[in-house]
Amino acid sequence: MRNNYKYNRCTLALMACSILILLSCKKGLDFLNPNSINPSQVWTDPTMIEAYLTDIYGGSMPGWSFDGNTSDEGIYSSHDLGNYQQGVITAATTYSNLNYTNIDKCNFMIDQLAGVPATVLSSDLNKQFVGEAKFWRAWAYWGMVQNIGGVPLILNPQDPTQPESLQVPRSKTSECINQIIQDLDDAAAALPASYTGDDYGRITSVAALGLKGRILLWWASPLFNPSNDPARWQAAYDANKAAVTAADANGYGLLPKFKDIWYKQNEEQIMVNQYFYPAHYMNFAPIRPQPFTSGAADANQPLLSLLLAFPKRDGSPMQFDKDNLSNPVYNAQFLTDFITNRDDRFYATIWVSGTIYPTPDMIPGYSTITPLWKAWKSNGTGGYTTIFSDVYNGLTTGSGITGFYDIKGLDTTQTGATVSSGNSSAKSFWVPLRYAELLMNLGECANEINKTDEALDVLYKIRERANISSANNYGITAASQPDIREQYIIERQVEFAFENQRLPTLRRLKRYDILNDQGGRQALLITLNPGAPTPAPTDNILTPAVRANFSATYVENIDFDPAIRFNFDLNHWFYALNPAQISIEPDMLPQNKEWGGSFDPLQ
Repeated sequence: MRNNYKYNRCTLALMACSILILLSCKKGLDFLNPNSINPSQVWTDPTMIEAYLTDIYGGSMPGWSFDGNTSDEGIYSSHDLGNYQQGVITAATTYSNLNYTNIDKCNFMIDQLAGVPATVLSSDLNKQFVGEAKFWRAWAYWGMVQNIGGVPLILNPQDPTQPESLQVPRSKTSECINQIIQDLDDAAAALPASYTGDDYGRITSVAALGLKGRILLWWASPLFNPSNDPARWQAAYDANKAAVTAADANGYGLLPKFKDIWYKQNEEQIMVNQYFYPAHYMNFAPIRPQPFTSGAADANQPLLSLLLAFPKRDGSPMQFDKDNLSNPVYNAQFLTDFITNRDDRFYATIWVSGTIYPTPDMIPGYSTITPLWKAWKSNGTGGYTTIFSDVYNGLTTGSGITGFYDIKGLDTTQTGATVSSGNSSAKSFWVPLRYAELLMNLGECANEINKTDEALDVLYKIRERANISSANNYGITAASQPDIREQYIIERQVEFAFENQRLPTLRRLKRYDILNDQGGRQALLITLNPGAPTPAPTDNILTPAVRANFSATYVENIDFDPAIRFNFDLNHWFYALNPAQISIEPDMLPQNKEWGGSFDPLQ
């Protein structure tokens, strides 16, 4: 598709399709306006057909997500924990909308392509475009079904002149799942397994199989399968096995260096949204710290749960005893392990205060790149203040919350002056579906059908790529089915940190108790020891002598407010359907049972 999915060369065609199509008219009585386009003309022009499909991609492909504060991954600012996370929920506020914008576009395209002759679009390309449209229709339907269960199934263009045809009731969830899987099967049969050159980034048969595996994993999981029907787990296993097999046969796999997944085209990217300047740039300002950002700052500052989830280099878990932190010997060893002895994914995901932040920027007033100190000191009253101004001769800036930052996929060429505009020659690759997930989906299903060795082998592969020592099974001690389940939760937390997977995974497994048991948002601070010298601007906490002046400090509630805590409601796992939409067709759109209605999302 000639760069369509890089959002550049088809921009003018897309504008013509989305704007001029609405302006089609005659000037005067008989004169045809040459600057307008009749809808029928779109389907006689291959360029315009491509532009229409590009528009579907543009409205469907997910982008970079800075939402760590929806779970125990990160925090943006004090007191910003959402009502849903605190268990403050009502049907009027905790709802999901029905959105058919992209479904309507897909239906219209599929319908129109049926009448496009081979003289306009080759039969192979026609088949491929239909496959892509069916993938995105499945994607859109799944986006709604995973939130609220069954929705009205609309698979053909609707005629607004026939109001009765617009009244479509909610289908059963099982019926929606069947239709989604059918669309993905059709897409997989119609699409190539990979693309090269300008077409890189288009949906492939492997992406369709991978999404099918993901959806059937959800369908088999406790959210949709509380009775634990083994047939669903077998179906999910079979689908994910097929996805991994297809990926393996077509050159996909784990990229050897975890950090590089988001910086170049590579074999791990099953779905990918490519960002580049100037047509489709990525603004990383929200996750960067002051003074290296512009406007937004400080999102996704890692919380204790995530910081501790990453194993040590030998694969063993970080041993954290908050009650023993007062022991200087224990604290010093913990801090050393915490900073210097972690697997590769830790350093590709999390920046630690007192090290060099990955940017060409320099601290204002300094002529060379120095470590950035976002560490803390006691204020003597139970709180903590930043040492930033002490280190940098009175320079003031936002101190953040934790002293740790999300750097996964960060464009390291940008400065505070360019980050908001995206003015960078580097590319960034957001990967909403990657090979590691295909593997882990397969492994989780394998565990549920008692293929223990296969489930463990997946975990070994994931950890081997993270450069963890192979001794003692890469540090994995889980052997029973329940223990392997728990290990997969931990491994997903690490592998997919800040990839918009943590909260959905815990919801799928109905494991919000993991968050609730934490109480308030817990944090770890790196604090200057009483009486220790303030570090020089050039000091680095990786240096043992510098690190000896600091300790790890546990903060039970980084909001410093006992009222702010995780308190997810464990009786509401599906969202409500927007009451405003129900009021339009109350007979067709019953509310979910959890919210007082009659619709059962488990059927």
